[in-house]
Amino acid sequence: MATRVGMVSLGCPKNQVDAEHMLYDLRKEGFQIVSDAALSDVVIINTCGFIESAKQEAIDTILEFCTLKQEGRIKAVIATGCLAERYRDEMKKEIPELDAVVGIGSNGKICDIIREILLDKQAVCSYGAKTELSMEGGRIISTEPFYAYIKIAEGCSNNCTYCAIPSIRGKYRSRRMEDIVKEARWLAENGVTELVVVAQDTTRYGEDIYGKSMLPELLTALCEIDGFKWIRTLYCYPERITDELLDVIAKEDKLVKYLDMPIQHCNKTILKRMNRHGDRETLTALIKKIREKIPNVTLRTTLITGFPGETKEQFEELCEFVKEIRFERLGCFAYSPEEGTPAEKFEDQVPLKDRERRAEIIMEEQMIISDSLNEAALDSEVEVVCEGFDRYAECYYGRSQADAPEIDGKIFFLSEDKVRVGEYVKVKIDDTMDYDLIGSKM
Repeated sequence: MATRVGMVSLGCPKNQVDAEHMLYDLRKEGFQIVSDAALSDVVIINTCGFIESAKQEAIDTILEFCTLKQEGRIKAVIATGCLAERYRDEMKKEIPELDAVVGIGSNGKICDIIREILLDKQAVCSYGAKTELSMEGGRIISTEPFYAYIKIAEGCSNNCTYCAIPSIRGKYRSRRMEDIVKEARWLAENGVTELVVVAQDTTRYGEDIYGKSMLPELLTALCEIDGFKWIRTLYCYPERITDELLDVIAKEDKLVKYLDMPIQHCNKTILKRMNRHGDRETLTALIKKIREKIPNVTLRTTLITGFPGETKEQFEELCEFVKEIRFERLGCFAYSPEEGTPAEKFEDQVPLKDRERRAEIIMEEQMIISDSLNEAALDSEVEVVCEGFDRYAECYYGRSQADAPEIDGKIFFLSEDKVRVGEYVKVKIDDTMDYDLIGSKM
């Protein structure tokens, strides 16, 4: 009987793509993939190690499955992903119940590692060079069948002072455009209608191998593939958003009018300390241009409050900026001092309670903005992709172009006839609920 393997993938879509590559390799080598990891012989926890809350979630998940192992319900627990790469030997030392700790450069050896720990009963710690993490090869899509992520680059070279990603994932490495297009065509042929383009910084795509950003050319090529209805791009850095990119998004019907642009702050001094670019004036001008070039665009951003040295005045400037810009989508996080990052050593750390309270204030302000925008959406007609049926609410739910998978809000809707998952329908909005909208299929 084939060894049953379950995967729990935590963190970002980029990590999820890595998990899908490992699942493909496992199935190819004769392992049985099970959807419920608790019913497996071997469970792989593909961890996130970006910020403190993500690390804690990963550790809690590992300990949960180690308990199942102690109870005899599963045979082995393996940690992969960013936390395993970042902390390496500390992982095995602190959690001796782990059977293997696998860095990202050893993902391609996962089948051999499982055979080794089941045969020898010896713990394995395996770390290859970060550049050995392959972005090519087969995948088992773990999202709903109608949408999938496509990773166009690995690593990051921006070196923001608060971020551990460069030390975890290495320098920025773009994929060849022909390889991306080939994979995208395969996804379309297998029923994917919404393609989500991801990298740590999508706007940097191609600089390392083509000498310039090739994101506009890549998106144009992806739009030529039959089968895709929506193509969404995440993580566009503001300083690299060019007129050419905006013109492509405005022109191509398949490119959703949605721009994810993590700015983190608006104060020039704070941005400089973060090793970020720009200031309130340049960001305001860019956003004005985006909204002029792409009418009805949905702008999403993320912010950090309580970065070392952030004064009350600088925080108030951020609040004013949020009120002025009125982002359609916004997430705010209290600064998390990450081990090994330059910002961790800054002397003027803001107390945790102040960091968290400031994040709460921003999100309270965003809730007011969101309520206002949702009220304005009443009586409008929107196209929604159905994601499922909520048996408690007794209605269907899905997303519009303005909502990214697993990030933004939902649209709940009634329908007299059956709606399939992945089906695109017209919905008339007639009510709101926090960040979500409620309506009826037309």
